[in-house]
Amino acid sequence: MLMPDAAFVRTLLSRYADLQMRHVERPSRETRAQLDDVTYTLCVCTGTRTIRDALAAADQVLAQAAARTDGASHAA
Repeated sequence: MLMPDAAFVRTLLSRYADLQMRHVERPSRETRAQLDDVTYTLCVCTGTRTIRDALAAADQVLAQAAARTDGASHAA
């Protein structure tokens, strides 16, 4: 399976968190639709079906990217 770009995943996670907070503070159809959209995108890019699984997979993507970056800096 292809791994999503860590920067893209980081952006999606940030957007998800922001929309979650905005929707809790002031629920609206607009924030609900945006939250549904970013949730769907997170699920698709991580190959999962639930937001819980998508968040866990996103954490793994970021951890693997950090490990690759850390390993590359030690090799230099």
